[in-house]
Order: sequence, then structure tokens, then C-alpha cells
Amino acid sequence: MADVPVPALLQHGVPMTKVSPRSQKSYIFRLDADQGQIIWESKKLRIIPIENIKELRSGSDATYYRQLYQLAREYEDRWITIIYILDGQYKTLHLIASSKESFQLWDITLRKLYAIRQELMTGPGNEEMRHAMWVRQCWKSSDHQNDQKLSLDEVERLCRRLNVNASQDSLVRLFKQADSQNSGFLDFNDFRKFVKLLKARPELDLLYKKLSSKNGGKFTFTTFEAFMRNCQKSSLNQEELRTVFSRYARKSEAELTTTPSPPSNGCDDVTMSLDAFTAFLLSSDNSAFTDQHGRIYQDMTQPLCHYFISSSHNTYLVGHQLVGDSTIEGYIRALLQSCRSVELDIYDGDHEPMVFHGKTLTSKVRVREVCEAISKYAFVTSPYPIIISAEVHCSVAQQDMLVAIMHEVFGEALVSAPLGEHPKIDKLPSPEELKGKVLLKAKNLYVSEREQIRTKEVVVDTESSSTDTSASDLDVAHEVREELRRAKTQNIEAIKELKEEFRKARNVFNRVRGHHQVPEKSVTTALVGAATATSTAIAEQPIKSEKQDTKVKMSAALVALLVYTVGVKCRGINKKEHYAPEHVFSLSETTASKIMKQGMSDLIKHTKDHLVRIYPKGLRLNSTNYLPHRYWAAGAQLVALNWQTFDLGYMINHAMFQRNGRAGYLLKPEALRLADKGALALRTLYHLDVTIISAQQLRRPKDSTGHEIVDRNIVDPYVEVSIYTPDWTHFSSSSSSSGSSSPSASSGSNGSGATRAITARTSSVKNNGFNPVWQESLRLTFECAADLLDLVFVRFTVLRDGDNDGEPIAVYCVNLASLAMGYRHLPLHDSQLCQYLFSTLFVKCSLQDIQPFDHTPPSQASK
Repeated sequence: MADVPVPALLQHGVPMTKVSPRSQKSYIFRLDADQGQIIWESKKLRIIPIENIKELRSGSDATYYRQLYQLAREYEDRWITIIYILDGQYKTLHLIASSKESFQLWDITLRKLYAIRQELMTGPGNEEMRHAMWVRQCWKSSDHQNDQKLSLDEVERLCRRLNVNASQDSLVRLFKQADSQNSGFLDFNDFRKFVKLLKARPELDLLYKKLSSKNGGKFTFTTFEAFMRNCQKSSLNQEELRTVFSRYARKSEAELTTTPSPPSNGCDDVTMSLDAFTAFLLSSDNSAFTDQHGRIYQDMTQPLCHYFISSSHNTYLVGHQLVGDSTIEGYIRALLQSCRSVELDIYDGDHEPMVFHGKTLTSKVRVREVCEAISKYAFVTSPYPIIISAEVHCSVAQQDMLVAIMHEVFGEALVSAPLGEHPKIDKLPSPEELKGKVLLKAKNLYVSEREQIRTKEVVVDTESSSTDTSASDLDVAHEVREELRRAKTQNIEAIKELKEEFRKARNVFNRVRGHHQVPEKSVTTALVGAATATSTAIAEQPIKSEKQDTKVKMSAALVALLVYTVGVKCRGINKKEHYAPEHVFSLSETTASKIMKQGMSDLIKHTKDHLVRIYPKGLRLNSTNYLPHRYWAAGAQLVALNWQTFDLGYMINHAMFQRNGRAGYLLKPEALRLADKGALALRTLYHLDVTIISAQQLRRPKDSTGHEIVDRNIVDPYVEVSIYTPDWTHFSSSSSSSGSSSPSASSGSNGSGATRAITARTSSVKNNGFNPVWQESLRLTFECAADLLDLVFVRFTVLRDGDNDGEPIAVYCVNLASLAMGYRHLPLHDSQLCQYLFSTLFVKCSLQDIQPFDHTPPSQASK
């Protein structure tokens, strides 16, 4: 991975115009490659770390914002938009370069620096590049005099900033060891020696000696093979292991290269040094994530209903459900993270259909702009089909306009007829057959009107994502009280946020009503009414007799686009009800939970041949998420989440769909595809044994200007390990889970419904955030049905002792089926799941099954 030279002009700074909704101002923007930062000064010195950048857009790719700010097209060939995350929020920076030459310099250089960091942030590996980058960052940030040398005082300040737990005597000793010329300061080469001494890993030295002692103190291929087989549980054959060994082992202590040397006939005369062994442990050859290769390896030729599909709810929103902004950014972010099902709520606009959240104060965005964004980004990350889940509330005329826009924008990609020469649909096509295609899912009102509703059965009409129409008034009232209780007892900040949203909403009302004063109470009433109006709308609708003429207001052109994803009402799930293969119904989390409590087997059987979509209940005003693995366990394919909220539900969804090359489609486990009652009744107890060994270079948090928050005390970090499983009780009968090493088990989280969480933690390491060592073993015992380890998730969280309300220092969440066993370095992320460039957690994991047992109830076993 080559280094990127930064032109001196960009290092010193060039003037560019910063564009915002209210103004355009010129500032001097600098690019610091050593520290990996974009820097400019407005009222404060502001910084964007390059690793925090999510996307770069320039020229025509940024047309949306140029038009939004009503600026002339002449600026387009000098326009740069930077999408980044700081202080837990997505932000945008819009710049206009002063000349085409300046634009080219910025665009080319920044993209190269961004590409390097993106590659480093896809997991482990490239350790030499990481180390060199980190050393340069430390050097540049410490050389305040810019005289190319560091004094002992400057080095001590650096160590305090890095949370290094070392006495002054120890630092003086390391400083003198590195000061090769006894000059009283360190040049860059001396500083590199100092850093190597500072980053010494005694725990790796101990492991290396332990393994080598079994072979006379030599770490030969025989030692390596035994380590890989017994400890790392490697499935590589001997020749493949020889290739890996040869990539790192050297007969001498010569500098490592990435070029593999040919295997020696006498392999045991080649030894692996401690540095080589360390490099291997930190490399992608020893990744903690088994899907690190990034290849699509699953069978993609089965029907759509056999896959879990990465799905988004109210994709257009980037904030609150009642007063948030509607924008194309939500679609772009989701699609770039391999989301395959996005949602549109479509209403009449003045001239053309608009997308926004009905009966709320959210802003609006044109359907055409949304479709253009989907078309542009749909297949960047994955080639497999996009499902547009649409709630269509507009008139027939604008429905026709919607269809025309979709045909114009998507062209041949839009599915408007069954594939091949057979119009009859016997089963759903596969993701492979639908590569590069866009499918529209919406409710077919003609089908709904023909259906005879049985009054004695629970009827679920849940195509509206803003409502839970199956809930009674009592259910709604209970949920409102429950949400308020949670807000008061668990999240005081949520109340503050809601008050702020009320204030914003009052300002909106003031503007709309000619700045007349509107009492805050009336605003509150309006907002609460918006949240519950649709929930009670069904009760307020007059009951129509069967003889009454009900004219269906749906465009024939729109109906023609509903091919493999036809939205229908759920009339119940039993043998009496028949659904065509293309029929899809949507269930709110509340309704789905009720169905699952009655027994999951019917829903699992239904999803064998049909798609089912689950969406968050309407009372999640702050756009929080349920835990999705509960509904995956019931076979539901399209489990939609609020992608703008980085909570535990989002984290589990993100971990799930990192697999299979981030295709956005995951083949369901065989027991769910076949609805095998016998397999689903089989339970196994597992021990997950985790040794938390050490952490490396834990990061301080950054504020909204991009600066590290250095006024906090040195951290006392500890590690918490949690396992999240679905509650298997509704598969058959009740069960229990347990843990050891002071773990705790709980059911449910944040209104997520029945899930299980088992947690254990280490003690804290005092005053060390740089290289804390724990060497503590934890055991977590859990139960799994049908060996569905694909639906079990493990989260490692590094926390600050005594800081119970703050964000974690770092997290790593992984699907248990994808967690490699043995000694692994886990790549750590911030709370928004951006990977830290230099922070890792060194662990040893092992998984063992204790005993399988049958949980089939006697009444079923005898059948």
C-alpha cells in the first residue's frame, strides 16, 4: 500500500468557499497527511479526521446539494461534498474550490488518502502501514516547535495523551535507550525506537515462549501447525498452512516482506521469530471474522424467501420520526452498507409525488430525487436485487406519475413482468436471477378488496409503517404509558431531546401561521396526536356494509409493477388461508410478537414459501430499534430497522450482514428453510469461554470540532462480553440460560421483545488506556435451538470504570457463527461502528457444546 504525497500547496492551505443553507464563506483549508486530517479555522479550529469520512462526492455526484442550495451549474466542476461522522452524528461539508486546478489537487489527493484508510478499516492486516501511520501521527502532533526533534518533556506529554501508564523513571529509561547519540532529544529514527519499546507486548512474548518450549525453544512449522490445529481450530490443509507459515517465517531476523518464500523441503529448519509471530497474529491471515475474505460464497440460486434480506424502515428519515428531515442521504447511506430493501412513504405533492412521514412535521423530498439516488447507489456494494417497500397514499394521477418516474429512472432494471416466458408464478425467483433488478412492493388494493375478512379472527392490516393497526386503544394507551415510564426512569436525555423537538415544531407552526404565538401545550398535543392518530384511525373509520359500493382508487399502471412482491393483508396464518407465492404482508413488531407468542411454527412454515416484513412500532419516536434476531428466528426475511440510530439493534443487524461478502442476502439456516419441527425442538447448551488478554492503543473520544477530549482523567478500562440469543421458548417449551464469572442474564432490551442477554465482565485496569493487560477468563453459558448459531451474537465492549452513563470506549459485535476461535485481535469500533485505525482487543475464544436435548412438548412428540 503506497504512501500518498501531498502537494505543498494543500499542506500550507488554499482558499475554498464553504457552502451552508444560510451562507457561503471563504476559509483556508489545509490537508495534513501525517495526522490524517482536513483542517480549517472559522470561529474555532476545526478538524475532520480522514478515517471519519463516509463518502466523497464531487462534480455531478453532488448535484443534489448544489440544487438544494440554489447555486448555479457553473460551480459543479469545482464542487466537493464530504460526508463524515463526528460526535456521533452524520455531517456534511460542502466546498467550492477557487479554480479547477485547485479542485483537481484536492479531489485526487483526498480520494487517495481516503482509499488507504478505507482499506485499513476493513479489518486486520497491513500492520506495517498502520504502525508507520500511527508513528507519523504521534510525531507530528508532538513536535510543537516543528524543529524535527522531541525533548523528554514533549515525549512525556505525548505519553499522557496516549493514556500510557508508566512512571517518569520508566519513561526516562526508555527515552535514554532510544537516544542513540545521547543528545538529550529524539530525532525521528530515535522516536521510532522509543515507540517500539513503548509498544512492547509481554503477553505475546509469554505466548511465543510457551509454544516454542514444546519444541526445544524453536518455533518451527511443526509448532505452528500444532498451534493452528489445536488452538486456532484451522481448517486449512497442510500445504495451505505451509504457505501461511512461509509468508512470515524467516531463517534470520531479516525484515519481513509480504512476498511468500517457497516452502522448504526441510521445513523444520525454518523458524518464526517473535516479530514474525506477532505480525501473523495481527494479520488478515488470523482474522477474528471468518468472512474477512469478503467473497460471496453462499448459494444464491434459491427462492427469495429462503434468504434474510437487509432492510431499512422509513429510509428517508435521518432523525426523529415526527420532526426529522426527509432526505436522499438515508437511502445513500443504507445502500452503501448493502441494504437491499428501502422504504418510501409517498404522498401527493404540488406538482409531483413527494416522500415524507405522513401526519407528522417531517420535511419532504421529491420521489424523483429518491429514485435517482437509489438508481445510482443500488448496486455499488451488492449486485443483488433492491426491493422498494412503498406506502402509496397519493391520488391515481400522481400514482401514474410515480410509475412514469420509476420507468424513466430505473429503465430495464425495473421488474414489470415475470421473468422468462411463464407468466404464472409457482415460486419466487432467486437473487441470482434478479441480479441488478429493482422490485416494487406495495399493497394491491384490488387483492385486498376481494378478500373476505373473518371477524372472528385477528386481522392484521399492517402495510403502514407509521402505525400499528392491530393494536387496540387499550394496547396503544398501555404502550404510551410504558414509553413514558422508560423515558423517565431510564433515559432523561430522551425527555430533553423531545422538548427540543417540541421547540423546533413550535417554530415551524409559528412560521406557517404567520408568526402567531402557539402555546407549547398545543404543539405537544399535535405531536402526540401525530404519533397516535394513525394507530386509532382504523377504529374511527365507519364500518361499510358488504353491499356498499367501494371504489378502489389504484392506478392500473401501479398494479402492473407489483410482480413478485404484492402487498396483502394478513388474514391469519393457518391451513384455511391461502397466499400466492408473490403475496407479502407486513407486521409491526407488536403484532409479530403476539403471533410468535401463540407459536412460532406457523410463521416459520409460512416463511418457507413467502416473504414477510417486520417493522418498528409507531411509538418509537426517537427512531430506536428492536433486536432483529428475534424475528429472524421466526423466519421473517425483511426485518426493517431505523438505520439512522446506532443502537444495539442496529449493531446486531450490521454484524449479521457483514457476512457473505456484504451481499445483503443471507441464506437462512436449513432448519428455518425446511421448517423442520424436529430440528427446531433440539436444544444444545454451549459454553463460550473468553480470555480477555489485552487491548492496544485505546482512543480518546473526539468533540464536535474533531479534537480529542483530553481533559478527562486517564481511563480505568474494563471489558464486558455479552451474548444475545433469541428466546427459544416459543419454538416449543420454556428454557433457561446461565453464565459464570459473575455474568448476568436478562430477557428483553429497549422494548425489543423476548430476547436473551448473558453478560460477564473483567475487573478494571487502573490508569492505563494505552496497553492494558487483563489476562482474565470469562465463561458464558447459553442455549441454542437447532444449532442456529447464525442467530447468536457476541458483543465485546470496552468501558471506562465509573462512567456508567457515557459512551463505551470501543465496541466489537460479531455473529457467533463468524467468530474465529483461538487467539485473535478484534478490530475495535466507535459507537457509530467506524473502525479505529489502531485500536485492537486481544482475546482467546473457545466454544464447546455440552449436551443436546429435545424440547418437543409431549403432546407434539406423540404425534
